[in-house]
Amino acid sequence: MPASLPQLLCRNVGKIARCPVPKFPLFESVDHRPPSCFVTRAFSFRTPTRAPLPKSTKIPPKPRAYRPFPILAAGGGVVSILLAFAQPTGQRPTDAAVARNPKSLEPQTRGPDIGLPTYRLDEVKEHGPKSARPWVVYEDKVYDITDWIPAHPGGEVILRAAGGSIEPYWDIFAIHKSPYVREILQQYVVGKVHPDDLEDGRPRMDTIEDPFVADPTRDSRLLQLTSKPCNAETAGEDLTGEFLTPNEVFYVRNHMWVPVVEDRTGDSHGITIELPDGQEKKYTVGDLKARFKQYSVTAVLQCSGNRRKNMTDYARKTNGLQWGVGAISCAKWEGVRLRDVLVDAGLTVDEPSEDAQHVQFSGLEAYGASIPIHAALDPRGDVLLAFKMNDLPLPRDHGFPVRVIVPGTVAARCVKWVNKIVISDEESNTSWQRRDYKCFGPNETQNLDWDKYKSIQEMPVTSAITRARTKSGLSTQTTAPATEVGGRATGKVVELEGYAYSGGGRDIQRVDVSLDGGLTWDQAKLLDDTHEERGSKKWCWKRWTYEGILPSVEGQDGHSTATTFVVKATDEAYNTQPQCYKTIYNLRGNLATAWHRLEFDVAAGRDGQQDNVKATGAV
Repeated sequence: MPASLPQLLCRNVGKIARCPVPKFPLFESVDHRPPSCFVTRAFSFRTPTRAPLPKSTKIPPKPRAYRPFPILAAGGGVVSILLAFAQPTGQRPTDAAVARNPKSLEPQTRGPDIGLPTYRLDEVKEHGPKSARPWVVYEDKVYDITDWIPAHPGGEVILRAAGGSIEPYWDIFAIHKSPYVREILQQYVVGKVHPDDLEDGRPRMDTIEDPFVADPTRDSRLLQLTSKPCNAETAGEDLTGEFLTPNEVFYVRNHMWVPVVEDRTGDSHGITIELPDGQEKKYTVGDLKARFKQYSVTAVLQCSGNRRKNMTDYARKTNGLQWGVGAISCAKWEGVRLRDVLVDAGLTVDEPSEDAQHVQFSGLEAYGASIPIHAALDPRGDVLLAFKMNDLPLPRDHGFPVRVIVPGTVAARCVKWVNKIVISDEESNTSWQRRDYKCFGPNETQNLDWDKYKSIQEMPVTSAITRARTKSGLSTQTTAPATEVGGRATGKVVELEGYAYSGGGRDIQRVDVSLDGGLTWDQAKLLDDTHEERGSKKWCWKRWTYEGILPSVEGQDGHSTATTFVVKATDEAYNTQPQCYKTIYNLRGNLATAWHRLEFDVAAGRDGQQDNVKATGAV
């Protein structure tokens, strides 16, 4: 159906925000400073006088006083200036509150909280996600967020907190700690929490809902970096033991809680496709399964921060989760091609118009990202709306009941729990698209211009050692002379295992291994897993193995010390990994693809650093 005026205004608020501010002396005092990624309540889609509430609602409508007021909006276009004259300056107590406290209408000369009615938390709970007027609690105040929902950047996800405290949800993102956000929320205050429900000025902890209480139980083999939200990497021994990473130990990257889908089959879950002209078409997962041909694609998913800890260790501090080598996994995905669904929805795919340059994805938990339109429409791009993972329904942590799979691209674009797809002339407005997954120069560490560089899409070539162990006897694989390093060898054989991967569907051509820190090199054996590969291009990794004679390294006291194993990969376009991290350092620690190094104690037969690598003694 055609989009309504409010929908069009919401969808284009980012464009309006980027319009230059007109020079009107009358409005020069208006302050337009909020972060560009935060859309505030610039106007209401309701009439100034609200319609009567249903009889079941306890609190009657609140009359509002209006006068010109400097709004807080993302930008300062003409629309924002004109709408500024319709902003409420504050909330008057409800009739129910007046009945309980007649003095509440008296002038508030003793502070802003004087005269506000008090509510028990049980009363607040009645204004949950499904109520006509949802409320939230922040600190010791109660807020009616009904009119904020249409302008909230996270959409209706804010309803998750309705009926209780919003703090556990806001604590997940630093943006909510901004003074602007608190000022916006203050416009919606309707009362205070009853003192009997407070402890040290805040709701008691036993009354605050844990947003992650319904999250699934994770496998103990995963190496958890954070638990709320869950971020866990695949352990070294599970990375390359099998070509397809088992679902239970596939790495987990969550930005928030895992949404709960009541339908156990997931078939009733809906996805809305919105075209540039505002036309919408809705599908259920059941519709997609029944109406479209299904395909299988074997593809790696890799976090842009994979091996970030290496960049921190070998360059300098980076911001973000300190992933080892395990924020990467490989699986077989099954679903329908996004291209086919977009064609059915009415999109012209042969020559997309200027207003159809990006495909934006939104998930149930409010995460959003986008890819260029050409990636979605490429017949050999294999972009899927996937329902299965390794022949099983998607696990909850990995997007049940449906997720986007964009092979060869950073996993941040493979949105989980997807429920809306928008064809647009611009990329997603979410912070994850515009202010996170990008790389700056080594010198760019302050006052970052997030519009300067493009968002990460295709992934560069990388590799890693996932297991190292020694054994007695001669190597059956290596061709490197055993006496090249220091003219001596230990007689011990080291066995290495690992992975190599390049984005964009580029195959791995060669993996080079060094047992002496890069002084001498040899080539690893690439395992043949082609019988398990599916898809139009090489979307998966190459597993590799290597055997070589350990060099004898003597310290100043004549005793054996550590040596350094190094691995680097080259893809079919002859792209290869950079030698060191200092040259590719970026503050966010993204795309940490320099040579992977592993310190190894020759005498003890084990690694000398914590790097999510299984290293064992002689076998």
